Formats: sequence, C-alpha cells, structure tokens
Amino acid sequence: MKADEKVAVVTGGGRGIGRGITLKLLDAGYKVLVAQRKALDHELAHNFNVTWLEADLSDLGSTETIAEAAQDYFGGANLLVNNAGMMFEQSLEHMTEAEWERMAIINVRAPVFLTKSLLPQLKAKRNASVVNIGSIEGVAANPEHIAYSTTKAGVHGMTRAMAVDLGQYRVRCNAVAPGWIDTELSEKYIASQTNPTKARSKLLAQHPLGRTGKPEDIGNAVAFLASEQAEFITGQVLVVDGGRTAKLPLPF
Repeated sequence: MKADEKVAVVTGGGRGIGRGITLKLLDAGYKVLVAQRKALDHELAHNFNVTWLEADLSDLGSTETIAEAAQDYFGGANLLVNNAGMMFEQSLEHMTEAEWERMAIINVRAPVFLTKSLLPQLKAKRNASVVNIGSIEGVAANPEHIAYSTTKAGVHGMTRAMAVDLGQYRVRCNAVAPGWIDTELSEKYIASQTNPTKARSKLLAQHPLGRTGKPEDIGNAVAFLASEQAEFITGQVLVVDGGRTAKLPLPF
C-alpha cells in the first residue's frame, strides 16, 4: 500500500446501503474490500478497485480473516465501514433467545471485533477511521423492533466509546444513522402492504424533503466522515433521514 493510497473494508458492501457506500468510496479514490456472504454483481465484480471476500460475520473467526485479507491484498486498510446488519420484526412475547442472539452477534459483536482485528492496520495509517452504520431506530423505534432498536442504540454507544479509546491512536470513529432508504428489501416491504400506493404516500409525507433516501445518500455521508474534511470529527452520530426524525407528526 502506497503512503497516499486509500483502502476501505466495507461489510455488506455489495448490496443495498452497502453498495451505495462502496460506489461513493470508489468515487473518492478508495480501493474497496467487500466482505459479505454473497458474490458481487457484475458491475462491482468487474471493477479492478473492488475485491470480494466471502465472509459470514456470525462466525467470530471471520474478523481475523477479513483483516488478513485487507493486509494481503492491499497492505492494510485505513477505513473500516461496519455496514452489515440484520433486522427482523418480532413481538417480545414471541421473540426467542436464538433470534435475539443472532441479531446481537451480527449487529454489535461483529463490528466490535472486526474493529479490533483491523486496529493494528488503522493505527499505522494516516487519517484512519471507523464508520459504523447505525439507524434512526437507535434513537426511536418502530413496533416489534425491540431487538433491532436495542442493537442499533448499542452501535451508537459503541461508536462514542470507540472514539474515546481510539483517539490516542489518531483513529476517528463516527456513525451514520440512516432513515428510510430505498433498497430491494424496503421496496418489498412497501409492496407487502394492503395498499402500497397509500403506504408510500404516507411515508413520503413523513419526510420534510418530500422523498425517501437512496443508498448513495448514505455513501456520501460515509465518504465525508472518512475524508480529511472531517479530520476533527469523532464520536458523532450523523442522522441522514431527510428530516424525518425532526418532524413531529400531527394527530390528524
């Protein structure tokens, strides 16, 4: 890795929000190691600046494997984006311990220990940082999202704690909290509603900007937080939601 070369590890960087992050980091001049279970699509797979590593983040050993790949392929990373996550809807009455544990492993344990595994590389690089992907559900909650909201609030707290501890190494740590982002999964959720057209209209009405987000919106935020323009920003959670959480809903 050359002194001025920028290398990012992005978990789940090949689809949805993660893909938007990868594309914006490529625009910013990064080489990107995408760690996820599924192979990349044709566009990313044929980009010489993108490398895919098959990884299951529920396996604790995967964190060392990812770190070793970043070192072997690129000589180390100066940016880690902990994007991969999972979500399910389940009431407290019906939620099982196995469901809770799997979400906690993917959403919280994996980012913590992947950061630990990559820390020697980050410490050795200039303008190194970690960007965690949280959620507006780390601040508020939708129905039957006890596990998801808990883990995302944990990501926000983890981000602040990491910033405190890693600052001595000049490694910054911030988070992005996305609102509603248009992805394949969110589109399927809208389509599953009784009246998808009405559901979409009500969703848009919750956003002062009059639109929902795109994966690239989150990618832009990540690229900024990783840039030299943000070199004095650490321990922050940047909400990117089109103003949704700033708006108080009227009861009529």
